[in-house]
Amino acid sequence: MAPRPVVEDRTLASPNAPERKKKLWSVVRVSSGNFLEMYDFMVFGYYASAIGATFFPSGIPFVSLMLSLMTFGAGFLMRPLGAIVLGAYTDVHGRRKGLILTLTLMSFGIVTIACTPGYATIGVRAPILVVLGRLVQGFSAGMELGGVSVYLSEIATPGHKGFYVSWQSASQQVAVMFAALLGVALTFVLPAPKMTAWGWRIPLLLGCAIIPFLFVLRRSLAETEEFNARKHKPSVSEIFRSLRANWIIILIGMMLVTMTTVSFYMITAYTPTFANSVLHLAAMDGLIVTLCVGASNLFGFP
Repeated sequence: MAPRPVVEDRTLASPNAPERKKKLWSVVRVSSGNFLEMYDFMVFGYYASAIGATFFPSGIPFVSLMLSLMTFGAGFLMRPLGAIVLGAYTDVHGRRKGLILTLTLMSFGIVTIACTPGYATIGVRAPILVVLGRLVQGFSAGMELGGVSVYLSEIATPGHKGFYVSWQSASQQVAVMFAALLGVALTFVLPAPKMTAWGWRIPLLLGCAIIPFLFVLRRSLAETEEFNARKHKPSVSEIFRSLRANWIIILIGMMLVTMTTVSFYMITAYTPTFANSVLHLAAMDGLIVTLCVGASNLFGFP
């Protein structure tokens, strides 16, 4: 969940107003792709039942839902691999190029899922393409979250690293709220059968529509001064040697974030499905609850 930016850090860096504005704009540009990544994850989770009925029809709604959620979870299996491969690329070629590459990969994933015809139209190719899209998304997410954090840390002014990096997590909560708010609006406008048939694609297509704008923002990013100042760029073999030498620390770190990650997706991405399938609440009620959860995470309400 997003750490609430502390009040004393709200200078966004510098006594110089133009420099402050430049830093703020950099934060917005680098966090925008992170917003899209999380937005797409949330939309898939919110409409898991409809996606299951479209791509994994089985005659048993529970089985279709489980296959959809398994596809959602498959993306997480690729995160460690994406972190290693794309992280190594970023350490060698620069933060800016790494973030543009991850945006390219996540764009492929969201477009694939949004535009793939259902099982009834193209048969078994439909679920295969959707799973492939999720795997690519997970692969890109492995570097996106860490890459954004590193970039924000390297552009931060002295004494404000925590404040800058917190916007990576804050952008996730904005995505949760935006996806939930859009879901509430669609549920209000479209009846349930239409939402299940094709309405769930609208949020994904909206995500596709903003991709060109996000590319413009990321391409305008400047490489961080800290990266440019480095005399030595690690080779791939050096990076893997470092991973091997510090595997215990890496394993402990992964274990520490597991509970946070599981809890985060449980109270955000899974909430609408749980509300509808288990508690038998109306779709709008589940999305309103999710919207409140995102607001609580972002603003730090007790």
